[in-house]
Amino acid sequence: VQLQASGGGLVQAGGSLRLACAASGRTLSLYAIGWFRQAPGKEREFVASISRNGYSTNYADSVKGRFTISRNNALNTVYLQMNSLKPEDTAVYYCASCYSRLVARAPTNIDEYGDWGQGTQVTVSS
Repeated sequence: VQLQASGGGLVQAGGSLRLACAASGRTLSLYAIGWFRQAPGKEREFVASISRNGYSTNYADSVKGRFTISRNNALNTVYLQMNSLKPEDTAVYYCASCYSRLVARAPTNIDEYGDWGQGTQVTVSS
């Protein structure tokens, strides 16, 4: 499946952004989807994931209560709503797919994700 992330930009601390991950090539409902981010000089890290059916989600502790992941399988799109943004959220954000037979599983391990989008830059100014 091909993934395209969009929605990044420059925002002040406390502001909000909504990222979108659009899929093509295969139906998105076959995949759990994860969002990851990579800041300069740091390793890529898990942010959030959502199961195939949308009923299960997982979040990194650093974003719990501020970020919300959701999906619309009819539109082949997964979203990441980011509120109360902080300067430490500045990074390139990537979406990735995990083929799963289990419809309610939302993996957090980066090694389980195969196809990746190109990334979208999020910059939060203080």
